[in-house]
Amino acid sequence: MPEASFYILPSYSLSDRFLFACKLIEKAYRSGQFCYVYTDSLQQSQQLDNQLWTYRENSFIPHQLYDETNNDIPDYQKTVLIGTQAAPENWQKLIFNLSSKYPDDLTKTDRVLEILDNNEELKQAGRQRFRQYKQNGFDISTHKI
Repeated sequence: MPEASFYILPSYSLSDRFLFACKLIEKAYRSGQFCYVYTDSLQQSQQLDNQLWTYRENSFIPHQLYDETNNDIPDYQKTVLIGTQAAPENWQKLIFNLSSKYPDDLTKTDRVLEILDNNEELKQAGRQRFRQYKQNGFDISTHKI
């Protein structure tokens, strides 16, 4: 059964959400999982891309921006992809959803991680996605950080 894990941060900061995402992405990478990070916009994708380079001095996580129109799939599959479209093949197992939308095509997904902050609008959108995951048979867990 696929899983959806919600992480709720006490802050109201997109930067804090991205920092927490970097920590979880690094943890997944170190355990051999290569994920897709779904964002709302190219600007958010670029912000996360920059933060992954700088968030921790001794950390290295191979990653790149994904643009479906240019077929920017890396030759090296052990790479984290960041983008605004549905996850490409081979990056569908683990999805980090930093967007305000329900991810497209989760048929091959084992786990989705939702990272929310204390912004009421963001939490309301998260509640809607929670219901969608539940309706689609996901096992759901919630973690208040």
